[in-house]
Amino acid sequence: MIVGVLRLTLRIDSAHSLKDKRQVVKSVVERVRARFNAAAAEVEDNDTWNVATVAVVCVSNASAHADAQLQSIANAIIDWRLDAEVLDIATELIPI
Repeated sequence: MIVGVLRLTLRIDSAHSLKDKRQVVKSVVERVRARFNAAAAEVEDNDTWNVATVAVVCVSNASAHADAQLQSIANAIIDWRLDAEVLDIATELIPI
């Protein structure tokens, strides 16, 4: 079994408060869950109003499939052109 972890750091220039930031993060998380059936949540930078770190996790029986799924999710988030700019993308595949 392979657990794939995608970590995205987003800059949200349109946010002027934590409430504004939460709206953008909530949109990203809900879209990922609905389209890819993957677990997603904000994991860091909770008190910073213009930066968010979101993690997405998927489980697969093959590392190639998990990696392809994470790349698809990252590309989709970039293509959605939300009010967030992707600053950093990191992936990790963990065999269990």
